[in-house]
Amino acid sequence: MFGRLPLPEYRYVTDALRAETLGGVLLLAAAVLALIWANTPLSESYTSVRDFHFGPGSLGLHLSVEHWAADGLLAVFFFVAGAELKRELVAGDLRDPRAAALPVVAAACGMIAPALVYTLVNAFGGGNLGGWAVPTATDIAFALAVLAVLGTSLPSPLRAFLLTLAVVDDLFAILIIAVFFTSDLNFVALGGALAGLLVFWVLVRKDVRGWYFYVPLALVIWGLMYNSGVHATIAGVAMGLMLRCTRREGETVSPGERIDHQVRPLSAGLAVPLFALFSAGVSVSGGALGDIFSRPETLGVVLGLVVGKALGIFGGTWTTVRFTRASLSEELAWADLFAVSVLAGIGFTVSLLIGELAFPDDPGLADEVKAAVLVGSLIAVLLAAVLLRRRNRVYRRIAQEEERDEDRDAVPDVYQEDDPEHHLRLAALYERKAAAERRRAAALGEGPPAPERPGHRHGQAQTPAEADRDGDGNGNASTDAPATPATPASPTDTPHGAGDPRKEDGDPSPR
Repeated sequence: MFGRLPLPEYRYVTDALRAETLGGVLLLAAAVLALIWANTPLSESYTSVRDFHFGPGSLGLHLSVEHWAADGLLAVFFFVAGAELKRELVAGDLRDPRAAALPVVAAACGMIAPALVYTLVNAFGGGNLGGWAVPTATDIAFALAVLAVLGTSLPSPLRAFLLTLAVVDDLFAILIIAVFFTSDLNFVALGGALAGLLVFWVLVRKDVRGWYFYVPLALVIWGLMYNSGVHATIAGVAMGLMLRCTRREGETVSPGERIDHQVRPLSAGLAVPLFALFSAGVSVSGGALGDIFSRPETLGVVLGLVVGKALGIFGGTWTTVRFTRASLSEELAWADLFAVSVLAGIGFTVSLLIGELAFPDDPGLADEVKAAVLVGSLIAVLLAAVLLRRRNRVYRRIAQEEERDEDRDAVPDVYQEDDPEHHLRLAALYERKAAAERRRAAALGEGPPAPERPGHRHGQAQTPAEADRDGDGNGNASTDAPATPATPASPTDTPHGAGDPRKEDGDPSPR
């Protein structure tokens, strides 16, 4: 659909931007820059840039820079989210209802629980209930970036669970925006947007290619959707869901995969960072930070993200497994799931957006809620980092045990625990090492010289050299000499049989 630039520099940059780690780093860097810019003597320049208006007023698009970022550029992010959701629905984990049950239930509970936490805090504290939806969203890019950095040894089903959960979470967030944060409808503009979406769908189904068809059409659809009163990001989601994500005969990639591959760098490298730059710039002082934990609206957001998300996702998953036929992947432990549940408390992008929409008549409260989103997301990151690093160490030890090959026969020792020959090879290897250490100690004058051993006779133990007469370095005797009988050692007698690291860590893994 879109052309591809052949420049190697371009390919290097775009490939890097497709990596979740770099996207998360850019998002974090933009948010930090916004906070610094808004809390220094240059804060007036930040406000001037953020509130600067431009665009064709005759088309109802004379918007501020902040609104162009939130309503315009963020539509690109939701387009990518829609395409990812479509792939999951037709070819991913959401295709099989049984496999999708757990992350879907987890996503639903992970949105209901934070909303309840916010509502309870504000109901008893006399706060504004209008921000109930702020802590319900999970930021896909940020959460996956943190998992990619801290979870290098974690099992792959954990990432798949988080990805599916976050995609479904985004779908629910989109529905919340469409239903609860839509102003008075302009049915003429809405009808035009729907007609544009129909044309987009026909072009996709006819496999029409060429960015010069789709980009102008997408801009028209977006402009009409914005003027209709429905949040403009819905246009991005709708177009993403219309892409064909199944492969036909002769295709190596589907159109949806190809377009996602081309647009994702624009989303990760430009759209989301600019949105964070002009949305996260809130004035934060010592008193303001104190108010976050004393004002019911902001406290509800923080507790919703940190406590509500973790309890909702973990509790919903555990309850589903306990009372239905659904089951957690055999490669995962409940401790892994709890760590990811805490990580899902990173609200950031969508939470900042909903924070703007929830309090349109009180910019001061909207800014305080944004600060609460940043604080809650930061707390979730720090707690998840501790849990994920701990789980990562457990799985790294497991991987080391599974890759250990002390007898150097190219077969991991864990698969040879019941093989007597394996233990004979280990015994010969340890004898050779012990003899070398005795000679070294004797040379240093720290111990008696190594005893002289006669040649191998019946009933006498072989020397390390005799045990390795064939010269292959693995401790095997040559075929013309009979092996000395030995009692195979039990797995617990060998250094590599010290036990399962998961059990040492108190891990209730189902494996």
